[in-house]
Amino acid sequence: MLKSKWPALMALMAAQILALSLWFSATAVVPALRLELALDDFTAALFTSTVQAGFVAGTLASALLGLADRLDPRRLFAVCALIAAAANAVILVLPPGLLAGSFTVPTLRFLTGMAMAGIYPVGMKLAATWAASGDGRSDLGLLVGLLVGALTFGSAMPHLFNALGGLDWRLALGATSIAAVLAAGLILLMGIGPGAGARRLFHWRQVLLAWRHLPLRLANLGYLGHMWELYAMWAWIAVFLEASLAVNAGGIGPAWVGEAPRLGAFATIAAGALGSLAGGWIADRHGRTTLTIGALAVSGGCCLAVGFLFGGNPWWLLVLCLVWGAAIVADSAQFSASVTELSDRELIGTMLTIQTCAGFLLTLLTIHLVPWFADLFGWQFAFAFLAAGPVVGIIAMARLRTLPEAHQLAGGRR
Repeated sequence: MLKSKWPALMALMAAQILALSLWFSATAVVPALRLELALDDFTAALFTSTVQAGFVAGTLASALLGLADRLDPRRLFAVCALIAAAANAVILVLPPGLLAGSFTVPTLRFLTGMAMAGIYPVGMKLAATWAASGDGRSDLGLLVGLLVGALTFGSAMPHLFNALGGLDWRLALGATSIAAVLAAGLILLMGIGPGAGARRLFHWRQVLLAWRHLPLRLANLGYLGHMWELYAMWAWIAVFLEASLAVNAGGIGPAWVGEAPRLGAFATIAAGALGSLAGGWIADRHGRTTLTIGALAVSGGCCLAVGFLFGGNPWWLLVLCLVWGAAIVADSAQFSASVTELSDRELIGTMLTIQTCAGFLLTLLTIHLVPWFADLFGWQFAFAFLAAGPVVGIIAMARLRTLPEAHQLAGGRR
């Protein structure tokens, strides 16, 4: 058992990365499935949006039942990882008719998303037990950033597995299921920190407080602006890069042109892990609103700029995507940290549940809007509408910065 802070957190990080590779396991193989089964855009979008819907349902169910408080969170994490691995693996044995022409895969993805509710939020809870040790909560932003970085890198892994497996999409699905099984064993090695013990119950009667209390409303609006952009970009960046390279491969040889979009998608999403770590470090030292406003401005600018490089030099396009991938996640953990610091202690669990559920519900819309915009205006303009989210987020966080309550953030560093 790993009972000191950083070894325990490293075990948690590794388990999160392995388990959360299931999140985009089916999304990453969409290009290959399009070739093999002629998937339409709506069905392809369902491969991701049903995970989001399942996650929302699972989060609410877990909060209402108090599962993370009643059960050992490590065992809950392990069981959910095994359930998610099994739901993902079933896709491998489905006949072609059920892969493309039914709701079987979306149903399995929904179950995967529900299981994720016992992995990602529970990981946050486990990390928080160490944030209260030794150095107080001075490193809250960094520790939450570590977990979001793990989510980000785990989300990118299926694209890497898919690239290594060529057009055999089964390798990516199989590898992510195996990774989740390994995560179930690894999490049991982690020790729980000295900050454990405070129950954080879900209170329906306090749901409206997230909107009525102005500082919380602004922090949540900032988060919604961030989520408007995040998962839609993650879900479709591989298809976008594939479409761009079909116009101009820029000297990339035939042997690599098929793998380049998957490797590019992996690099773009994985860059968010570094962005999240850097964002947590900056936010703890220079303020949450400072970091979130800056990150939203950069990622929103990338939403608008990426279309101008569509069909152009693929190396310049990749550079912009790497910047976008880092910026789009740099602020993610800081919205959760902000809600934690702005809420009454006994309501932190409720406020975080509301924030998470609202954000992931919003992604159901934007994930389906991207291919619709691509059909209307072409892939070069498919991401431009996502810039509206960062604009709303910047306005909200700038307003929050002016309030007296902003001094509760990051130890007075707004």
